Amino acid sequence: MREVAREADVSLGQLQHYFSSRAEMLSFAMEFAAEQTSRRVERGLRSLDRPPHPRDVLRLILTEMLPLRPDSRATSRMNAAYVLEAMHDSTLREHIGVGLRDGRAMVEHLIREAMSHGQIRPGRDPIIETDLVLALTGLAPLLDLNAIEPRAALAAIDQHLDRLFEPAP
Repeated sequence: MREVAREADVSLGQLQHYFSSRAEMLSFAMEFAAEQTSRRVERGLRSLDRPPHPRDVLRLILTEMLPLRPDSRATSRMNAAYVLEAMHDSTLREHIGVGLRDGRAMVEHLIREAMSHGQIRPGRDPIIETDLVLALTGLAPLLDLNAIEPRAALAAIDQHLDRLFEPAP
């Protein structure tokens, strides 16, 4: 909290007037970051074909979750701090769990819809496919720590989505 107060050029007391704890401050920051990500996704969705292909929607969601631009990089770093804090705080753990479960349900819904419209080959398990798509968000720390280049992360996303939406032979 002291470091945040120093960065914001306010006193610790002023900061504590708004946030009684680090966890409360992180929750506020994550809600703000989630709103910003949601706005970026909404803007991106408006630029897609109507109706958008589920592959394009999943790609947009995944790329907005990765630290590929300054705004998404800040969100990614806040998310990492939030997850670390949640490991030691049961209230935060439950809070972040709700958000993760909601996001996962949305991705699973997209995959199930694509399956029902024949855009994903029959026989695929929608639960496993959802988990594999979400596993691609694990590229975030690799990008943040310069272990991989953005083009490599995008290539992995594209290749996975191409395989998922591969037409039946």
